[in-house]
Amino acid sequence: MKSGNFFSELKRRNVYKVAVAYAIVGWLLVQIATQVFPFLEIPNWVVRLVIAIVVIGFPIALVIAWAFEATPEGIKRTEIADAMPAAATGHKKHAWIYIVVICGAISVALFSLGRYTAGNKTVSSNEFSNKSIAVLPFENLSSDKENAYFAEGIQDEILTRLAKIGALKVISRTSTSHFASSPQNLPEIARQLGVANILEGTVQKARDAVHVNVQLIRAATDDHLWAESYDRNLDDIFGVEKEVAQSIASALNAKLTGAEEKALADKPTTNLAAYGAYLRGNTQFWEINEQSLLAAEKSYKEAVRLDSQFAIAWAALARVDAVLFLIDDTTPARHAAAEQALNEAEHLQPQAAETKVARGYFAYLVQHDLKGTVDLMEQAHRTWPNNAEVLQLLAFAAARLGEWKKSDDALDQAVVLNPRDLATRRWALNNRFDARDFVTARRMTDDALQVWPDEPNLLGYKAQTYQASGQLDEAQALVDRIKPRLKDYDAVSTIWYQAKLRRDPAAAIKILEPLARPTDSGFDWMFSAAQLADLQALAGDNASSQSNFRQVRDRASALAQEQPDNVRFLSPLAQALSHLGEKKATFRVIDRAMELRAGDLRNQPSWEEERARVLALFGEKDQAIEILQRLLRTRYSGWAFMPLTPALLRLDPDFDPLRGNPRFEKLCQEKTK
Repeated sequence: MKSGNFFSELKRRNVYKVAVAYAIVGWLLVQIATQVFPFLEIPNWVVRLVIAIVVIGFPIALVIAWAFEATPEGIKRTEIADAMPAAATGHKKHAWIYIVVICGAISVALFSLGRYTAGNKTVSSNEFSNKSIAVLPFENLSSDKENAYFAEGIQDEILTRLAKIGALKVISRTSTSHFASSPQNLPEIARQLGVANILEGTVQKARDAVHVNVQLIRAATDDHLWAESYDRNLDDIFGVEKEVAQSIASALNAKLTGAEEKALADKPTTNLAAYGAYLRGNTQFWEINEQSLLAAEKSYKEAVRLDSQFAIAWAALARVDAVLFLIDDTTPARHAAAEQALNEAEHLQPQAAETKVARGYFAYLVQHDLKGTVDLMEQAHRTWPNNAEVLQLLAFAAARLGEWKKSDDALDQAVVLNPRDLATRRWALNNRFDARDFVTARRMTDDALQVWPDEPNLLGYKAQTYQASGQLDEAQALVDRIKPRLKDYDAVSTIWYQAKLRRDPAAAIKILEPLARPTDSGFDWMFSAAQLADLQALAGDNASSQSNFRQVRDRASALAQEQPDNVRFLSPLAQALSHLGEKKATFRVIDRAMELRAGDLRNQPSWEEERARVLALFGEKDQAIEILQRLLRTRYSGWAFMPLTPALLRLDPDFDPLRGNPRFEKLCQEKTK
């Protein structure tokens, strides 16, 4: 077919007209998808689907236009024009090749153009949901600076109400607390938090009067979407918190359900002194250290003493008692205190989201009821969808049940709602380590280091991604940057394990020595002391090693007798006993830990790893290798903060007694994920 005849045939068959019409209609559909869909909160994947259908449909439309035409008798297959030379009919099949090539070229061009424009588009605050918001700390304008907690409390209560609105995305208080009350760089703050809107406010309290000023700002354009000032008596402060939340929901076009309307309107108490104590307790709780938690407990007790019907204060008291039970005090007295506070909350407001969260803390930290925790947190998430705490508890319990995807998804959502909280980032990273997904873990660590440069534990995590694959030089470059503190468990453990894997303990010993000194209170030093003793044994300093291991054994044994249900002391105890040659005692500790971790699919295998190490130490090779075979195929949280890999088996001195065994050597050669 001659090219002139071919193009004449395209014209005769209306292919040109179809192409122009399709381009116009397709362009219109794409414009609607890209401009209107985001406004309607339609997900981005729908927009991409529409564009893909338009692009794919273009060559199909041209082929149909070539092959068929509309006639009075209906759609018929198009015949070659009479004016076309007969010889051309023999080459008719080549026309299809031309059509396919041309259409394919156009489609590729359109696709490339789309990829080019998408790839060169700068991300701005406009790309975040218009219904996303961060509530920055409210500025305290009171002359009495001790009222600072009151300003924080007003902000926190407004945020709590907003967080119960499912149509909104609300950033957690932990992330917003890092910013100033009225910063100058709102677009950058909004970008860091992943929101389109910022709420700023000031609070001035003088005797029984309160002045609250709030303004809602679209960060990218600095447009003030809504602002209001309130002058109220203290006894009407709850009305302000409700009105602010309702006004913000209205300004952001967030439709409220009946249950959400009720949650906004609820008054937690009518006793202002009790309310003040409760707000003070919230501020203390989120400082997250042992002393601040004890102070929060005292404040919550004051709140419920002043108003015994204050349900959410009872729930807060139960929560803090459950946390204290975990970190410091597993005694029957602490257990009873947490249970009593929870019972009061459930008696007063069993359906309140705060009560469900408190029940979740108790189920998870005190009762170790993993299934109950998951069920409770899934219920709480439906009524408190923007609460990162709920997602974290859900993730922890789901992981221990082996529901890995549910755990990963919940922690990823928690990071979105709490992007500036280091603990949330670390928990999400831990999940990737458990899965041996070290590539993703390294990427996530790099993202976190952009926010917290040179943070010791983050550097430790990144170094561990290299340790897991045997890249010790790359790991060492990161370890050299770590400046750990006593409670930086992951960082300290990374330094210890790097020295162990390289069999070069001298530098690490100097770092661990000041961290391993016994203290009159607490037990953090025991972990570092056990690691120090381990490295001293590796260095050949058996006298110092044995002395330190005896100190750890004696202190951990005493604590284990005082708190027999606290698994936390058992790891350094088992390590000390094994190196002191107390084989039977070591296995009794491991068996007790396995019993306490029964049903915990995330953490129990780490005790199996401990057992394998002890079996190797005492020359029981076959049993050790059987355990290692299982562990290499198991997702779990490892003994050295990451699960075993073939590279670690090759390098770790603890497994030296197994070397030369064909079964063990085969495990060492397996491919790392």
